[in-house]
Amino acid sequence: MRLLRLMAVLLFIALPLTAVAAEKAKSIDELAKMYDVSSCKGCHTKIYEEWEKSYHASSLVGSPRTMATIASAVKDGILKEWTKSGAKEVKDIKVEHMLSCLKCHLPQIKDATDAVAQEIAKAAIDGAAGDDAAKAKLKKLGINCLTCHNHKALIHKWTDGEPEAGVIYGNKEGAHADAKFKSLKKSPIMKESILCGQCHGLGPNFDLTEPTQCATLYGSYLHAYVPSGGNKTCQECHMTKGHFMPGYRDPEQAKKAVTVSVDATGYYFLPKPGDSQPTAKVTVKMLNNAGHRIPDG
Repeated sequence: MRLLRLMAVLLFIALPLTAVAAEKAKSIDELAKMYDVSSCKGCHTKIYEEWEKSYHASSLVGSPRTMATIASAVKDGILKEWTKSGAKEVKDIKVEHMLSCLKCHLPQIKDATDAVAQEIAKAAIDGAAGDDAAKAKLKKLGINCLTCHNHKALIHKWTDGEPEAGVIYGNKEGAHADAKFKSLKKSPIMKESILCGQCHGLGPNFDLTEPTQCATLYGSYLHAYVPSGGNKTCQECHMTKGHFMPGYRDPEQAKKAVTVSVDATGYYFLPKPGDSQPTAKVTVKMLNNAGHRIPDG
């Protein structure tokens, strides 16, 4: 049984993420070209422009706390503390090493060779050190239209099957005016929070050799907000600005997420006759209006 499970995991890692990939990319530029979504802009201009400004579009750079964290994971984790990883230098890094970060921040890495994993690792280290060219290189890749509207659009594979080549998944069926993706099919989860939960998940992912994952939101939403009577989806709160998808770093979103009330009382405290010690009592109440713990990622 353990052998069968291991074979299944290895097969999953080896297979292309979608039928987009005829063969694995050998560089960041090749992977960016393979997952190019610029043709979407012609018909979905507003959505494309919102997405371009989002953290998803530059998911390897982020705030840019993300880039610094990936760099730290490489330097302090893969190459230092994970002594059994088999990687001592960047040139030893393989795709499987980078999955601890990239399984969410760049799922299409599974359609790339180890050379791309090494290129990303080096660019993250250089970018975090202030190299603007390295940062620009990382910005060529990100979570884009194909991530949500193709290979993350179906979860229950025994019920709904695997995402199909040439298909864009949304909320309706029909033709799709794109040379590569000519068909539009309905995804049963496109409006559901579980679509987001695939990456903003529950915690350490035990299908990895080195179980790890950034603390994310879906578990908090699922186990605290929903049982207490919450009924909004991730999309209802985070897509009020369309595909810009703001989080707590967005000032407007932060104002909605947390309300603060302050009650202050000033008075004099007299230790003994003749003394006068000004004192203030301040009560601050902070209310979390979000459907999950904050701040988080």
